[in-house]
Amino acid sequence: MILDNRRTFAGLSWLGVFVAVALVRTSAAPAEFRFDRDTFAFQNATVLKYKDGLPYLQVKASREDPANQYTRRCFVMSRTAMQFRKFGRFDPSRAPLDDLELAARIRAVARSAPWGESLPENQRIVFPGYANLREMSKARAHVFQENIGNGFLTYFRPSNVRMFFEHSRKYQDTTHANLEAALSRGDLFVGFLSTYPKLSINHTVLVYARQIDPSGDELEHYLVYDPNHAEAPRELTWSPCERAFAYQKDIDFIGGFVRVYQSYGKPLQ
Repeated sequence: MILDNRRTFAGLSWLGVFVAVALVRTSAAPAEFRFDRDTFAFQNATVLKYKDGLPYLQVKASREDPANQYTRRCFVMSRTAMQFRKFGRFDPSRAPLDDLELAARIRAVARSAPWGESLPENQRIVFPGYANLREMSKARAHVFQENIGNGFLTYFRPSNVRMFFEHSRKYQDTTHANLEAALSRGDLFVGFLSTYPKLSINHTVLVYARQIDPSGDELEHYLVYDPNHAEAPRELTWSPCERAFAYQKDIDFIGGFVRVYQSYGKPLQ
């Protein structure tokens, strides 16, 4: 009887350890990404003006069409949205920070390795006074814009050179597999979109979920946070038949075929 009790106690002890480890792992997993909560309220702007997907020069903006001011930040906004999901936490019950302290905490998140594992809740950088990223970036847009990173430097990222020589369908197959793997493990995927040697798009977005398409077509549909569009998600598709991606039509892109290159999935990427 005593031996049975010891065995029972030992079994319960191991069960307790297992449950504790499981809870720690669960606490490190971020909640499901939501567009209305986990994206920025402000948006990136294109350097040039566009009409029907084609750029045109405009010497001076009219009052009805203001000049683009916050530009070249698609990389840093996509990256920072992913970093906040992994390393930031919000506490609306406490008073907001002043601009100086808020800037320091934003920089701390933006300097965290975006390819790293998500932190447990009790190890994340806390942002009091707001319920989520969308709410805080709406109220404190200028602090974010001044502290999440310099857009011009993204032109010199080492992995950008892939657009000049990685054009094969095999490479896009691998990229698609990496996208599927990231979403399957609950992660996000930053994709650099290019049509080089054409220059119809040179842009970065954050892919965050698969989308069920009621039409039942053969395409695979993905929901995308596009820093140029703060109002709603965009759509990226994959064609298994053509082994190619396509991106949604917009005022600054004619729509259709794009090559996708993963960014921030590992160092120097």
